[in-house]
Formats: sequence, C-alpha cells, structure tokens
Amino acid sequence: MEIKKFLLCAVMISLILAAALLRAAETYPVALQRGVPVKMRDGVILRADIYRPQAAGRFPVLLQRTPYNKNGGTAFGLKAASQGYIVVVQDVRGRFTSEGEWYTFKNESNDGYDTVEWAAALPYSNGKVGMWGGSYVGATQMLTAIAHPPHLAGICPVVTASNYHENWTYQGGAFEQWFNQSWTSGLAQDTLNRAVMKKTNALLSEWKLPLSSYPLFNSPDSSGIPSTTDSLAAYYLDWLAHPSYDEYWKSISIEERYGEITVPALTVAAWYDIFQGGSLRNYTGIKAHGGSEAARHGQHLLVVIGGHAGSGQKIGDVDFGTAAAEYDEDDVTLRWYDYLFKGVQNNFASKAVKIFVMGANQWREEDDWPLARARSTKYFLHSKGTANSLGGSGTLSPVPPQSEPFDHYVYDPSNPVPTVGGPLCCDSAHLPPGPRDQRKVETRDDVLVYSTPAFVQDTEITGPVIFELFAKSSAVDTDFAAKLVDVAPDGFAQNLTEGIVRARYRGSREKATLMNPGQVYKFTIDLWSTSTVFRKGHALRLEVSSSNFPRFDRNLNTGEDLASAQRFISATNAVYHDAEHPSALILPVVPPR
Repeated sequence: MEIKKFLLCAVMISLILAAALLRAAETYPVALQRGVPVKMRDGVILRADIYRPQAAGRFPVLLQRTPYNKNGGTAFGLKAASQGYIVVVQDVRGRFTSEGEWYTFKNESNDGYDTVEWAAALPYSNGKVGMWGGSYVGATQMLTAIAHPPHLAGICPVVTASNYHENWTYQGGAFEQWFNQSWTSGLAQDTLNRAVMKKTNALLSEWKLPLSSYPLFNSPDSSGIPSTTDSLAAYYLDWLAHPSYDEYWKSISIEERYGEITVPALTVAAWYDIFQGGSLRNYTGIKAHGGSEAARHGQHLLVVIGGHAGSGQKIGDVDFGTAAAEYDEDDVTLRWYDYLFKGVQNNFASKAVKIFVMGANQWREEDDWPLARARSTKYFLHSKGTANSLGGSGTLSPVPPQSEPFDHYVYDPSNPVPTVGGPLCCDSAHLPPGPRDQRKVETRDDVLVYSTPAFVQDTEITGPVIFELFAKSSAVDTDFAAKLVDVAPDGFAQNLTEGIVRARYRGSREKATLMNPGQVYKFTIDLWSTSTVFRKGHALRLEVSSSNFPRFDRNLNTGEDLASAQRFISATNAVYHDAEHPSALILPVVPPR
C-alpha cells in the first residue's frame, strides 16, 4: 500500500511539473501599446511601451526603466510576451518621451515604486512584477528595490554598481574619468535634443561646443570646466564637487540599505566589467543583510566574462572558447523568471552560483561566492631595487622578504601610464576594453614589474584579490595603481584585474588626509576579483605604477582639488618590500579537486 501511495505521489508530481513546463513553453501572439502614460506621485508623466500576450488570463510583468530609449526593448518585449509575460519598457524621468528633468539616481526610487505598483494593477497583470536589465538599468532596479514596493517580486540586475561613489564615479578615491566623460557625453545628446526642441534658435546660439567634439566635456573654457556642462549634465559637476563619500552619495548608496531589499535577485557580474566589484558586493551584501528570508536565501549569482567590455567567444585580444559564446542575456533573464514566477525547475533550482573560469574556459557551478575552499595566499614582492620595467629585477614569491632595497620611479603627470584595455565603458572605438597585451606598458621605467617563475602545474585563482603595499612619496598626494597579469609562454601579458588608491583617501573614503613626504605608509588596493587558471608554463605578474590614464584622472601630486587644479609636479614614489614592510599580493588559490 505504501509503495502504491509513493508511486501515485510521484506520478502526480511528474504531471504537475509537465503541466508547468507546457505552460512555460506555450507561445502567444503579441499586442503592443506604445507611449502609455504613467503618472508619478508629483504629477510628472512618464511613458512606457507595453508588450503583452494577446490572450485571456493574467500574466506576470517584467519591467524595465531605462535612460537609453525604451525603443531598445522591442526585441526582448516581443520575445518575452510571446512566452507569457507582460513586458513594460519605460523611459525614466527626463529621457526621450518622458516628462521631467533628468538627473542621475535621484528620482529612481520613487518613480520605480510608482511604476511597479501601476504595472501590478494593469487589468491583465497577475500582480507579480519583476525587473531586468543592465548598467544604469540595473541601478533603476536596485533603487526601486530599496523602496520595497509591495508588488515587486524579483529583480535581475546585470553588470551594475552597489555604491555610486566608490564603484560608479570613483574607485579608490580616483575619478573614473573615461567612463564618467564618455557615458555622460552619450546621454547629453538627448538632453540637448530636448532643450533644442523647447528653445531652438536662441539655445543653439548659446552652445559653444560643436556636437562633433568628443568627449563632449573635453573642451574647457578659461575656467577649466566646459561652459555648457551645467545645462547638459549638472550631475557631472556635482560628481566632481563631491570627491569624498559624503551625504550626497550616502543618500543613494545601495550598500547602506541592503536591509531594505526584500526580493530574490539574480545578479549578473562580469570579470572585465567596470562595475564588477559592485555587482559582487550586491550579491554578498543582500545575502548577508537582506530585509527578508526571501531576499537572503533567494540570491543567485552568474559571473560572465566581458560585461561592458564585450561579449561572445572573443573579447579583447583573447579567444575564450566556444563555451563563452553560450551566454545570452535575454535567455538567462527569461529562465530566471520562469523559475521565479512560473515554478519551472530549470538550472536555477540547483546551485546558486555559476561562474566562467578563464584559462580553463569553462562554466562551473558553485555553492556560494567567494569560494569557501579558496586559500588566501600571499605572494611577496622582491627585487634588487631595480624592478623598473619588464627588464628589471622584480619577482613574486610566497617567501617573505628579509632585507631588500626599495624600488622607486618618477611619476610625471604630464606623461602618465596609458590605459591599455581593462574594465572600460563606454566608447570602445576610441579606447578598446577587455583583455589586451600589456607588454608595451611594461617597457616603461615608471612601471614596476614583479613576476613569478613559470608555474609547473595548473594553478587556479578564483576570488577577491588584494594588494598590500608599503610605499612613500616625495609629494603630499599621489596615486598607486596595480594590475594582475597572466603571462603566457610566448610573452603575451593578459591583464586580469586592476585597482587604484588615491593616497589622500588611503584611510577613509569619507575624509581626505594628505601625506607627509618621505614617510612610509601602508596602502590597501582592492583589485576586485577574478577567476582564472594559470596554465602550466604561464607566470603570474603584478604591475605597480601611479597612473592608469584616461581610465582614471591623473593625480597632479600637489594635494589641491583635482576637479579644478592645473598646477602639477612630478613625484618620486618608492615601493618597500622588506621584513618590516612586506608588500604582498593576496590571492585566493583554489586547490585542485
């Protein structure tokens, strides 16, 4: 009798699962409404396009709020609606067809809340609303989630930040010049178009910058700041005016408010993405501090390769194999909501974390992030005092240093170390992102190079990477930049991950403190994370310098306000590695299974 009951239950479960799969696989014709008005609490009208199954019944809603033009959501809208979702794509406040004034981050919580509740009340909605999308569209999700609208039931933030000071506008205290200017320049075009429509003739005569100049904010007037910036992007000037982590940033920081997020999330990060550090912090932060059991236990993480740096099999100079081409953001989003909203037992029903392991070039599921089995291992810096350039004496070793001379170089802000690849956005035509050969950079005398011998067996590094640096400068302020590199037997030097610290923010992002010239300080540089297998015959390399331009602005070494300073001096910077000052790269080494 018990066996019969067991078999009957098994059959019933199988039928239920089969029915769920059939429902998920059912396709529908699609109805489309464009420019639907949505009134916000302050009376401002935002406009959205709605894609919905042309069928009786109620369906879950997938919502995207974007500054990049809602017309870009057509392909996903048609695809998702045909599979049983209502898709709402809305221009955020002040962008394209929506009313109001555009200002980054400020209105997204309230507008997101109001839009979610409006979408949940649509006559064909079943009341469940999920959000999706990447970059600033990920920010609109996170800022909506901290407002916890009652009908928000899930989010899918792709390659987005956790703290709009530390991993959007600044990193380690340094201004992310290339991203801030290229991204803001791109968005300024719509702002200009809207202004021209309001005040055509007079406004065009007021503008001093031709639209062909690039980036839009690189043509300063006599004060050093473009005269049109306040009209096109007032927020950019505010970013410059708030270099420290103050209330301007804390009021919109996601990291300060993980406890207010109450919904499951699929976070998609990428190894070469400009927001990688923030994406990974969102996963660990919500899991640790989320405001509900559903949030804490409903977190999933997917880490791909390129993010803003590119997608597909080849990214930058590196071919990552056929497995890399398997990632499709739209399909991942739909599988996530099939699992979350329709009960489909797909890959999200198993392990919570899936990462792409470079070097091995394969996908791997994990129980959590960071990996519990990874062993924190120190690789200490060594040299004869001449680690300058690839031809120098710098080495890396697990053996702690004893008595060794320091290395030094001259950092000249008029001749900074150029950015070569890495986590860049948003103009690959002018500055290509991703993994690139670093050998040209390594020929410079103002770059210290430390390398291990070639590995005698495959060695995996997966997890957060930290550089503990003991250094001094002849200046009151300077930068220290570091880069982790995989060196192939043929010499190809593939950048993996990188970081920077502005000396005045060495102890706190909230308060700047200048250095005493000639005094040795300890600096901690967060190189974010990576996952790669250093193949047998490959070597591990660390580059140390004081600039990575134009990804980061140049530190002029004077201690003045860098938003307006024009005077600069050269700085002699020294890196120590002895028993009292054991500078070391701290790596998460994963033992073979």
